[in-house]
Formats: sequence, C-alpha cells, structure tokens
Amino acid sequence: MVRNKFIVFITTCCACFVASSLNAVTIPAGTALAVSTVSSISSQDPVGRTFAAQIDRDVAIKGTVFLRAGTKTFGKIKSSRANPRKSEPLTLELTSISVNGRNVTVKTNSVQPGSSPRTARQAQYGHTAGTLIVTPGTKMQFQLIQPVTL
Repeated sequence: MVRNKFIVFITTCCACFVASSLNAVTIPAGTALAVSTVSSISSQDPVGRTFAAQIDRDVAIKGTVFLRAGTKTFGKIKSSRANPRKSEPLTLELTSISVNGRNVTVKTNSVQPGSSPRTARQAQYGHTAGTLIVTPGTKMQFQLIQPVTL
C-alpha cells in the first residue's frame, strides 16, 4: 500500500515537471529589452543599489508575446560616483524580471543613461563632473547577454 502511494507520488511529480518544461520558453541572447525606470537613480548612489523598472514594449519571439509591456524588472547600479576615490560614470544593468510571481535572473549588457558634463582635466583622468539624476519614466534599452528560460 505504501509502495503504491510512493509510486503515485513520484509519477505525479514527474508529470508536473514535464508539464512545466513544455510551457517553458527561452528568450535568446541578444534580445533587446526596452525598459522605463520606475524609481529615481542618481550617479551618487552606491554601487549595488537596486532600482525598479518595467518593460516598455512587448517582447515577442516568432510573433508570440512572452513579456508584456508593464512587466516588472529590477536592476542594480554597476558603477557610480559614490566613491570619490574611484569616480566612474553611472552604469546600470538589469538583474531580474518578474514572471508569474517569481523573479527570473537575467544577465544584460551595461547601460550608461546619459553622460555628466566633463571638464578637460576630468576627462583626462577619467573623472566625471556633476550629478546625473535618472528620473522615473526614463527609457533605456538593455540587451540579453545570456538566454533566459521563463
């Protein structure tokens, strides 16, 4: 009796796994993700700080939409001017997309959302001048570096 229940349990688990695999879709590397920021970001924010954004245009593969406009995405600051000893331009990357209530990890290229003004001396030494503020609603385009399975 216990053995039969165990076999039914294992069979059910395998069936669920197969069903979820059949519904999975892979978005290929190189796919563009146009996003619009939801939160404000500053070039003075520390590296690693997260920000929220949303997909700006549907992402479709062969005519089938897999990510709808408005889908939540999250990213992080890869470089900033927060450390005065290592002043770098503001650089952002996406880290995850919220799909059906779960966050799916993504790897994207880095984007510099505008450039701060530079003086000749600062440009010579690789420093940026001024504070860049990315306001909510700013549109940016990231590109997937690795395929993503949803």
